[in-house]
Amino acid sequence: MTYNSSLLRTLEERGYIHQMTDAEGLDALAAKQVVPGYIGFDATAASLHIGSLVQIMMLRRLQQTGHKPIVLMGGGTTRIGDPTGRDESRKMLSDETIATNIEGIFSIFSRLLKFGDGPTDAVMVNNHDWLGQLGYIQLLQEVGTHFTVNRMLSFDSVRLRLEREQPMTFLEFNYMILQGYDFRHLSQNEGVRLQMGGSDQWGNIVNGIELSRRMDGQEVFGLTTPLLTTADGAKMGKSASGAVWLNEDMLPSYDFWQYWRNCDDRDVGKFLRLFTDLPLEEIARLETLEGAAINDAKVVLANEVTRLCRGEDAAVAAEATAKTTFAGGGLGDDLPTLAVTGEGIRLGAALTELGFTASNGEAKRKIAEGAVKIDDALMDDPAFLIEVGSGETRKLSLGKKKHAILRGA
Repeated sequence: MTYNSSLLRTLEERGYIHQMTDAEGLDALAAKQVVPGYIGFDATAASLHIGSLVQIMMLRRLQQTGHKPIVLMGGGTTRIGDPTGRDESRKMLSDETIATNIEGIFSIFSRLLKFGDGPTDAVMVNNHDWLGQLGYIQLLQEVGTHFTVNRMLSFDSVRLRLEREQPMTFLEFNYMILQGYDFRHLSQNEGVRLQMGGSDQWGNIVNGIELSRRMDGQEVFGLTTPLLTTADGAKMGKSASGAVWLNEDMLPSYDFWQYWRNCDDRDVGKFLRLFTDLPLEEIARLETLEGAAINDAKVVLANEVTRLCRGEDAAVAAEATAKTTFAGGGLGDDLPTLAVTGEGIRLGAALTELGFTASNGEAKRKIAEGAVKIDDALMDDPAFLIEVGSGETRKLSLGKKKHAILRGA
């Protein structure tokens, strides 16, 4: 299908579109007026990880093509827990923790979206503001009558959980009702006409569309992105050493930069289209590079994503550190740093404390495999006591791609 709106043309060209409820209707609407669209994010941590970056970039594309992004923070739904893809109930968080998490999450949106009062300026809303005011009887009467248990049991988020014989609380069972109500509320109060999300949210999005139609006769639309995986089949969001967080206080910028620099050759073009603002012509050129030259494209990818998410200074520092560490054999200033007191620290413990390994057991295995060096000297004893003089530094390396500075305290 050839789209008339710059919104759908952009989303299609860059690989964001998986499903739409009414492509022709949404295309016609986006071609003639500003379309307010939203994506919801629950506040389960103080930062989102890169698994959410494709959704954030969709809101950025919405704004870039002349429409209005609505960031919905799930201050209310975080208290319930989305059962999609989960085998156990979500841990309950306090009001204070949820508020702190929302504050931390806002920082990434403030870098990628322009907030304000203009017709296409982004706004952030919190669904606790309206869900927290709903009475239980009111919810059952006004909303519950539009949902059948038969239909709710057919959704993957419920069906798969029950097929695996994993218990689902009544609390979680209500999540899809509340998410559907969010769409209806935003349609009524913010003029929202579009909900976007990952492909696993298709059922929840359709629920909201149906609820708006039945309660208000309002035409709204849904659009989902493909399930995003790396070329080797891994789900985006985590690396071997843990989650790849978007906020710098959760993951150093050098480690963030390195994640993109170390991506599979086959992912370069896809990631450039999804996660950078580079022109498509330039991306087409970069993804055709072969052999050692593809590494140049990976550096461009790492710089562009880090610049968007962490700022220009972080991107420049991370690239400089990589050049110093790998080309010059020295210590870049942006490497992760571990302070070592006068008592020293055991080699295995240092690897785990830096997050290079998930446990001391894994650290022992890596050392036994010959993957660990101190100042480029191979180490074979996990109990080796690392000592660093006050004001001095040493380099700890795991494999070819993970390096850290050990600094004497």
